Amino acid sequence: MAQRQRGKQGTRRRTGAKAKRQVGYAVVGLGHFAQESVLPAFAHARGNSRLVALVSGDAKKARVLGKKHGVPVFGYEQFEECLALPEVEAVYIVLPNTMHAEYAVRAARAGAHVLCEKPLATTEAECREMIGACEESDVRLMTAYRLHFEKANLQAVKAVREGKLGEPRLFSSTFCFQLKTPNIRAEADKGGGVLWDIGVYCVNAARYLFRAEPVEVFAFYDRSGDARFTETEEAASVVMRFPEGKLAAFNVSFGAEAVATYRLVGTQGELHLENAYEAKGPIHWTLKSRGKTRRGKAPSRDQLAAELVTFSDCILQGKDPEPDGWEGLADVRIVSALYESARTGKPVKLEPIERKRRPTPEQEVGRPPAKTPELIHVQAPAR
Repeated sequence: MAQRQRGKQGTRRRTGAKAKRQVGYAVVGLGHFAQESVLPAFAHARGNSRLVALVSGDAKKARVLGKKHGVPVFGYEQFEECLALPEVEAVYIVLPNTMHAEYAVRAARAGAHVLCEKPLATTEAECREMIGACEESDVRLMTAYRLHFEKANLQAVKAVREGKLGEPRLFSSTFCFQLKTPNIRAEADKGGGVLWDIGVYCVNAARYLFRAEPVEVFAFYDRSGDARFTETEEAASVVMRFPEGKLAAFNVSFGAEAVATYRLVGTQGELHLENAYEAKGPIHWTLKSRGKTRRGKAPSRDQLAAELVTFSDCILQGKDPEPDGWEGLADVRIVSALYESARTGKPVKLEPIERKRRPTPEQEVGRPPAKTPELIHVQAPAR
């Protein structure tokens, strides 16, 4: 109890520095995504967010990136030292999936707010531990779902909400790319696997478009005999049954041409997004509604800056974020059920849960696209 109380005191002390309207972040993990997308995002979020520390287990990254950004760098074994810095109010966790829960709980108990990459964790129990630790220490927890702030996806949500498609009935999606290995996405002990890495985007999109939770799921997966996938699956095919006659199906692969698309079909129209899940580049959309067809595109935006801006606002204003930890847990329980189905060859039924909050068009945050910096000691995941 004493430890949790210290965490609460630390939170009050830190968020008391509200006058300058900037939340200080430590970025934990300096892999490809952190370097290419997270670190550059602070330039477009400087109104309320600033980078104040880095945590890495790689000496070269620590030396070069610490100097470049002018912030101290800590090893993983020095994580508590990093959290003890008064300017560290929040952490952005960009670690392998199996490390999310440990570092989120440690941060929360030290009084730091937690922004954590998806998937929130790799088990429902770990998600609940993260949520509980943040609640007990009175800190915010946000799952880093960047598309909850992206224009095209939120306009899709709006189209459904306004009845442009009639009643939504069918969701279908394809998301794939050629994975370059070695890579943690293909390592079982790191929480790798195509469903954890990119399948979760399709699951989340189906949920926010249907504005409902699946009641039953079924999945196949395959390693395809490719030497890259000795520990995890290369591809998966999924069907999810939602209430009121709604069905979702998607295919994901680490061994196919790069595609990121979804289609939603309703009783009176359909909506199609190309480049739907990508962090960079424009997203093209086609809406067919009651006999009329419209096409357009949402420009490339800095989606990570949108996350930072939103989470910092929540911290400074004492609000709960959307997407929160429970949103992350909702997807983790579904992906876990998909793996169970694929292992057993049987459909898996899900206990009903209620989600009162969903992404809304009002959540859109627009920031110009970030430039790709020089990357240190990492390789891109796609071939």
